Amino acid sequence: MRTRIFKHLLLLLISICSYTVAYSQQQPDSLSVYLEIAAKNNPVVMQRFIEYKAALQKVPQVGSLADPELNVGVFLSPMELVAGSQLADIRLMQMFPWFGVLKNARDEMSLMAKAKYELFRDAKLQLYYDIERTWYEMNKIEQDIKISEKNIEILRSIERLSLVKFKAAPVSGGKTSSSSASISNISVQNSSPTSSGMNQMGGTSGASANTLSNQTSSSMQSNAMGSSSGATGLADLYRIQIEIADIENNIASLENKKSTVAARFNSYLNRPVKTSVSLPSDMKADSLDVPLLAVFDSMLNHNPMLGMLQFEQQSLEAKKRMVTSMGYPMVGLGVNYSLNKKSEMSTSPMNGKDMIMPMVTVTLPIYRKKYKAMQNEADLLKSATEQGYKATSNSLQAEYYEALQLYQDAQRRASLYNKQIQLVDKTLEITIKSFSASGSGLTEILRIRQQLLDYQFKQIEALTDYNTAIAWLKRLMASSQIQ
Repeated sequence: MRTRIFKHLLLLLISICSYTVAYSQQQPDSLSVYLEIAAKNNPVVMQRFIEYKAALQKVPQVGSLADPELNVGVFLSPMELVAGSQLADIRLMQMFPWFGVLKNARDEMSLMAKAKYELFRDAKLQLYYDIERTWYEMNKIEQDIKISEKNIEILRSIERLSLVKFKAAPVSGGKTSSSSASISNISVQNSSPTSSGMNQMGGTSGASANTLSNQTSSSMQSNAMGSSSGATGLADLYRIQIEIADIENNIASLENKKSTVAARFNSYLNRPVKTSVSLPSDMKADSLDVPLLAVFDSMLNHNPMLGMLQFEQQSLEAKKRMVTSMGYPMVGLGVNYSLNKKSEMSTSPMNGKDMIMPMVTVTLPIYRKKYKAMQNEADLLKSATEQGYKATSNSLQAEYYEALQLYQDAQRRASLYNKQIQLVDKTLEITIKSFSASGSGLTEILRIRQQLLDYQFKQIEALTDYNTAIAWLKRLMASSQIQ
């Protein structure tokens, strides 16, 4: 019994896994997938990351001691001494900077590397924003094409109704013409030149003439109305075809624009510009997921450009400490080794012995102007960085309010156009029913349809601006779908 249960569970698990794999393979590329591809392949982002790794390599360069110096002197002819002959002189010296110089140098380069990393973060966030903005632009174009195609279908339906009305107009006109011809035949027979007929109908000739003239005039009016109705129906068909041609031309223009935007989108992903881009069937509103006040606080605390300037300030502080320490003496420790040869003439106990001499070297930094100038340079650069921080902060705050204004305005417009579309759609439906029943009101239908088309385009534009504003706010607060 347990074996059967395990078999059923195993089969169920395999089925679920197979369905999940198949479903995931059928899903088109989403925005998050494109962001991952761009983060790995975009050349600008890769450039910033390589620059960051190169900056890290400066830390061990400045944090190490200077190379020791080895001096070797060989006498071509041994120098005669009291206790032998000197053959060579070997000197080894290692210089040591003042305390804190190497540490502050390492701190300076480490902080500069962190500033480079913030530049890398900023490039990545800018790339995400550019991709999201281009993605929403492509979605807008795709939805505009679908709206235009749907409006062509509506115009085709109206065209079929107008065509039915136009075909019906000549039939009624023919009946009117035949009736007027029969009336004219009757009038000719009644106006014969025989006098007997005239005498017999003398009393009623005036009434008959009035009756025939009224019938003739009514038949002429009906004939004119029939020809006017046919001309109007033909003009309606031409107007509808003109509208359809304009929309088809607009669709062709949108297709060209879509190709251009797709090429720019593919360039962000560093792949061939003609690569196809998968788009969703409809456009949905994105969500910010955080309060607007939190966006402002996060922008001031986590924006990479502000972080880069802060690291630059700290690195300049470390540089000033390093320059101050460089104003103190450097100490060198070494050893001097003299290679001697025995002299046969000397009886000294030191005859032929090699000599070892410890050595100490101290630099004398008496030219203080250059050290003072280096300190002033660090102070001025730090002051400039502080001003740059203020300028960047002010620019970010102004940009935040621009993005906020776009966000609120797009949200209001999207809600308004949604209501307007519902009302105009109902009005168009009622007007089309009235046109199919009476055959009048085509001008009103075309006007309402154009109004509906404008509102639909404006709704998609408002939704695009809304999503773009959210992407902009995420860019400012250093947040994105991919971290």
